[in-house]
Amino acid sequence: MNKRKLVVLAVGVLLPMAVNAGSASHGSDSHAAVADKVISHQRAALAKNTQGKGFGPQAPRDIDATAGKNARSFNAAPASTAMNLCNIHFHKNAEHKGGEFTTYAGNGDGHGYLSGYMYNGKLSAAEMKPVHGEICPGKHGALSPGDTIEVHYVHSSAKIKPGPTLVSCLSDAIKNPQLRVETQVYVLVNDDKALDFGMLARHGKKGGLYQALNIPSNTGSPVQYAGSTTGPGYNEKASPFQVSWSVRPKVARVSIKSVGKWCKGNVFKEDHAHGVRNLVKNTDLLSKIK
Repeated sequence: MNKRKLVVLAVGVLLPMAVNAGSASHGSDSHAAVADKVISHQRAALAKNTQGKGFGPQAPRDIDATAGKNARSFNAAPASTAMNLCNIHFHKNAEHKGGEFTTYAGNGDGHGYLSGYMYNGKLSAAEMKPVHGEICPGKHGALSPGDTIEVHYVHSSAKIKPGPTLVSCLSDAIKNPQLRVETQVYVLVNDDKALDFGMLARHGKKGGLYQALNIPSNTGSPVQYAGSTTGPGYNEKASPFQVSWSVRPKVARVSIKSVGKWCKGNVFKEDHAHGVRNLVKNTDLLSKIK
């Protein structure tokens, strides 16, 4: 894989196209109708641009729906405990649907709408109290109490160490490593007693491998499936990269202030939330969940 392809890989997942936050979830009915038209066009374009071309299964998907007709298969990546953590980043709103994140947050086209599924639960007035200053401001807007984020703990079979973008998942020895993404959805709350994101993103060596040391273990058995890289850059085209996914179905509460602190400095150079790819519904582009 040459340098140019490395850039494409990094951009495909971690540098999605600009999104204007706050449009879909707060717009008028006419605005929603425009969004519906946009997403319908994008899904039709995705089907047309992939038909008969041999693309493998895609992501994100509804983890509660097991159907899939994509016959392209690849060996599942090892368990993350047998791989090296290479990157941690998060998306504003959950890219996946299912479990405890099933409330629609609006259509996404990578240009002016958000998409994803927000936490369908009850938060107290104290948990929803606004915080001082902007939290992780970026192209998709700053974060607020009550917002949902989907965190991707990316693991690689290559001998690497954690760092910025998916380029950190590759090495001079292995340019096409196996990849596994451990996925956890969090709801942000104004509560210092909630989970600390700095701890959730803590990493170090364990058994000779770089590991995310504090991924929650009480948020349900991960749904595992074969998919691809994500991000809004793939709304009308397929991702050619193969990823084994492990998506936990339950949402955990995390302190929004701790997320803001993490955004101010981390080894991954992450300082904002990334955009989301439309949920893939075309069963020709989905693997069967066993």
